[in-house]
Amino acid sequence: MSMNEDWKFERRRNRLVDELREKGIVNEKVLAAIGRVPRHEFVDQAFHARAYNDEALPIGLKQTISQPFTVAIQSQALAPLRDERILEIGTGSGYQAAVLCEMGARVFSIERMRALYDRTKPLLKSLGYRVTTMFGDGMEGWGSMAPFDGIIVTAGAQEVPEVLLQQLRLPEGMKSGGRMIIPVGPREEQVMTLVVRTDVNSFESVELETFRFVPLLGNTVG
Repeated sequence: MSMNEDWKFERRRNRLVDELREKGIVNEKVLAAIGRVPRHEFVDQAFHARAYNDEALPIGLKQTISQPFTVAIQSQALAPLRDERILEIGTGSGYQAAVLCEMGARVFSIERMRALYDRTKPLLKSLGYRVTTMFGDGMEGWGSMAPFDGIIVTAGAQEVPEVLLQQLRLPEGMKSGGRMIIPVGPREEQVMTLVVRTDVNSFESVELETFRFVPLLGNTVG
């Protein structure tokens, strides 16, 4: 990439960060991470000019790269600390995983579409993001890697999957249990929900904002 192109994208990223701040994103770690991730690398070259607009964009296979505001809201709600183990359900384009990496999290990510998994795994690696990826059914979580400090679900669910709740870390002393950010509700509209594990079989949930996500599907494709 030429110096001119690099500068052009950096300027657009900075403008996107300012826009997200105006829309209510207050976590400076989230804003700084979004200011570093080269979102244009996660979309086809035909969409480079729109890569730093606050909009979802097609990435093929009837999938989209999430709107930056949505990524920012979920990242802000999860608020991962450095070296925390975060499980992402739905790798998709890899953009959300990259933002979490920039925040210092240890990211584990599951993708159910083989073609998307085969494309995104090497892309993340080529950009220097160390994400432990798996092709599989995100509805089942990743039991062998559990427990997790946080789980982020990037697709809408009719209800909170019990199997994912059980993969959240238990509280330890003064440290609260693991938390999950997940859009819950019917296909037309979901409420972003934060769930925190408070004991072996007890959880507290807080409803945040209303969004529309693609549905969370079981099984694998391809």
